[in-house]
Amino acid sequence: MALGLATAASTWAPAALAQKAAAKAAAPAEDIVFGASMPLTGVFSFAGIAIDAGIKDYLTILHEGGGVKGRKVKYVVEDTGYKVDQSMAVFKRITSANKVNLYYADSTGFVKTVNPELERNQGILMTGASFAKEISNADKYPLQFMVGPDYSEMVAILLRYIAQTKPGAKVALVYSDTEFGRDPVDAARTAIKALKLELATEIVTAPGSVDVSAEIVKLRRADPDFTIFHGYVSAPIPEFINQAKSLGLKSQFMGTFWTMDNTTVMKMGPAADGFMGVMPYRYYYDTEGKSPMLERIRKMRPDYQQTGYMQGFLAAMLLTEAARRTLDAGNELNGKNMKIALSSIRNFDTGGIIGVPLSIKGNSIPIGRIYKADFKAQKMLPASDWIDLNK
Repeated sequence: MALGLATAASTWAPAALAQKAAAKAAAPAEDIVFGASMPLTGVFSFAGIAIDAGIKDYLTILHEGGGVKGRKVKYVVEDTGYKVDQSMAVFKRITSANKVNLYYADSTGFVKTVNPELERNQGILMTGASFAKEISNADKYPLQFMVGPDYSEMVAILLRYIAQTKPGAKVALVYSDTEFGRDPVDAARTAIKALKLELATEIVTAPGSVDVSAEIVKLRRADPDFTIFHGYVSAPIPEFINQAKSLGLKSQFMGTFWTMDNTTVMKMGPAADGFMGVMPYRYYYDTEGKSPMLERIRKMRPDYQQTGYMQGFLAAMLLTEAARRTLDAGNELNGKNMKIALSSIRNFDTGGIIGVPLSIKGNSIPIGRIYKADFKAQKMLPASDWIDLNK
């Protein structure tokens, strides 16, 4: 009888194990959860709505192609009103209810506040709307990255263009008296010196200023060849341009990402004709070269999509690419492994969202192009080749 029981056990065990393995193989793969603290209302809602749409559209395309190695990506998003405390509350609700793998953050303030939570959690890879220089520090922010150049790198791209266009040019920096505005200033001073340009003046204003008459006097006295604005979306840039042109100032005015949406620039009016700036992505209407993703976007959304849309679209593309590479390597889907996978990206084709292949070597992607406003055509048009600070 003992021999019979042993024989039965030895027969049953492999069969049971095989049955268990078959059941596991037949079970649907666990969803990859993509959480987002998104400013769908409030002062930054114009960007949040665009970013959210970009994320959703990329995930639709991804799922049409089978998802991430057969896994669906579950997108869980809540409105934050662009408030840090609300963003943290959203993060805690989403991560409590779901095993989150990927996350989109709405602001620099939230990114800094949530970082200790990411360190404790260890399961999440995060990107977001912030391009703050501090986030470029991979030692301090090991589970985060930016979908483009940080603010200092944006200004560095502008300065490299200026140095190539007019060696020794006089440059003015105009920035808001905010953390956002001050972010690239120290790096800009260093880059101006290194590129043998001249810092003509620095002007600091309150964000959204209307009366800039005193500042215009200072700018006129400095008479810069180029004036770089940072720390604004729109105002007071139109006021500066209109008053400067009325006084005959010949400075070339330039901006950074959050100023550079086509709609934002064209709303400045005819005085914005010729306004230039740095853009990490191609514009919705750009048909230059091969751009299958832009073509697909135009089919999905026949109306113009803001630059925030492109940022959200690329964020979803790179987050899910990191997840795919992690699974391809047979590794657990956690923050550290996904960041390693993200950092393995070399010469990656974004389908035309960025005009050149990208490589990720740190927490930022220091690539951009200079565009110039053509008010008659109502478009921002290329004024330079793509500038990669890694080269």
